[in-house]
Amino acid sequence: MSDYDDEDIEFDFFDEPETVEATQRRRLPRLEMPGGRGGGERPPRPPMRTPTGLVPLARLVGLIAIAIVVVVGLVFWVGSCQGKSKHDEYQSYASKVKTIAGADEKVGADFAKTLVASVKQSDLETKLQQYAQQEQQSYAQAQQIRAPGPLRVFHQNLLDSIELRVKGLAGLGEILARAGATKDQTGTTTKLTAQAELLNARDIVWEQLYRVPATAQLQTQGVKGVVIPSSQFVTNTDLVSARAFGIVMQHLGGASTGGTPSGKHGDGLISVRVTPQGADLSASSAATVKVSADLSFVATVENSGDFQETAVPVTLTISAGSAPITKKRTIPLITAGQRQTVTFTGFDLPNSAFGAKATVTVTVGKVPGEVNLSNNKGTYTVFFTLS
Repeated sequence: MSDYDDEDIEFDFFDEPETVEATQRRRLPRLEMPGGRGGGERPPRPPMRTPTGLVPLARLVGLIAIAIVVVVGLVFWVGSCQGKSKHDEYQSYASKVKTIAGADEKVGADFAKTLVASVKQSDLETKLQQYAQQEQQSYAQAQQIRAPGPLRVFHQNLLDSIELRVKGLAGLGEILARAGATKDQTGTTTKLTAQAELLNARDIVWEQLYRVPATAQLQTQGVKGVVIPSSQFVTNTDLVSARAFGIVMQHLGGASTGGTPSGKHGDGLISVRVTPQGADLSASSAATVKVSADLSFVATVENSGDFQETAVPVTLTISAGSAPITKKRTIPLITAGQRQTVTFTGFDLPNSAFGAKATVTVTVGKVPGEVNLSNNKGTYTVFFTLS
């Protein structure tokens, strides 16, 4: 047994008062306001409040709105760039085709003049072969053009159109080159007329199977401001008719060797009109003509005979105090009873032409077999003034 009784032993771990040192360690120092004087204590600063949820939410919404604007702007910018690129692609294609169409139409105009004016078989053969070679070059150039995807099937029709023209021109030359072509005028005329159908077919293919559907495809693709060019090789179908080729054969084998066409032939001058003034000249009274940059004289000519005429020359002469001003035009083909107009433009009148009496003379040239020339010429008195 111990000398100490259990009841006399007490353990008091929690009730023991804190020491001064422990108290000083746990007590937080008070902060004084800067600049305080006198040692007085300032009231404690109120606790910081946690920001409410509205401010961060507003910031988030603003950032989202900015992001949306940026994305939408990028979408529109990319779309506009793609639209411009698409437009430029189609425009570049149409421009290349336009160059070919322009060259083809020039060949067509030369073909018309040559056909109606030729008097030597060998010359006409050579010209036809040259035209065929030029068209072959156009065909090669068209093959090098890369058409936009939706237009590739129509571009093939363009190639077919040019190929028809090559075959048509080459075939005409081959028909004329065969032995006895000028002697067998009827047979040669029939063959030439049939061969020339390829030239007419060429124009139909270009228009109906190329230009029209290609234009519709541009509308489907939403491409605006791009024009698919048209092209017409034969501007007057009478030029490649049986009657026209019959006259050609007469020139090559009949009239060209001294023969004279039978029947009634001739052309007459119907009227001369001043534009843009809109006044008809009269042989019985003087007219005042206002001179401007777009001044023109439009002569109407009528085939007064019973046969088709080709390469009809029309001449306009202005006599106004100084050297006469002369301009010439040619009607490639005019059928019996038909009227056609010839326009004269580009006048550079001298100062002496103003204020004094002047004379305008229009003359329709004689065609083979024409006897009556009384209606081929018109003379008009005019006074030129500045508009």
